Amino acid sequence: MVGPRRPEFVLFGSSIVQLSFGLNGWGAVLKTLYSRKADIFVRGYSGWNSRQALQVVHKVFPKDDPVHPSLAIVYFGGNDAAQHRPNGDTAHVPLSEYVENMRKIANHVTSLFENTRLIFLTAPPVNESQLLQVLGSDDHTNELRQKYADALEELCLDLGIKAINLCNVFKRHPDWEETFFIDGMHFSQHGSQVVAKEILLVLKQADWKPSLWWQDMPSEFA
Repeated sequence: MVGPRRPEFVLFGSSIVQLSFGLNGWGAVLKTLYSRKADIFVRGYSGWNSRQALQVVHKVFPKDDPVHPSLAIVYFGGNDAAQHRPNGDTAHVPLSEYVENMRKIANHVTSLFENTRLIFLTAPPVNESQLLQVLGSDDHTNELRQKYADALEELCLDLGIKAINLCNVFKRHPDWEETFFIDGMHFSQHGSQVVAKEILLVLKQADWKPSLWWQDMPSEFA
């Protein structure tokens, strides 16, 4: 390890997490603000769904580790919500299984340590026409993504977990389809800024002790 030891934040998810430090992504925004305050670790796996995440969550967040993260931000759902194909050629996971997978992931993360905090990000919408034009994919529809996003948000309400419904957040912006994506699915700088803003709003408003809002946290060697 490199000292001094700081609070640890872990970003766990699929490509939305893996790419979060590129193109001034939302992970990079958090990293800049939390410089000298927290160490941010990226555990992103492009193409993954909640079924794959559940298989490794105990390795990403080992219970026997001497230090547990102060915050986990978890994103899975976009690939789960891909349309089902008879040949199985998508990452689709049925909605009921997806919700149960996310419940198990939440239970594991929140069991690590009493001060480990958790935020779930739901699937965002997509620009369907841009996705088809750039990536040649028609596997993703906004109708399905909204269903998966709403189901995860409902689960989080039941569990008392913070959730950011990215479908609803994006659709509050009239230009989201034109400006939030680089390929119809993955975020542009503009899209990432909105995601980062929503995460920071949750961290600011959360009644957590100690606070994880960046302005409340001490700076190292200040």
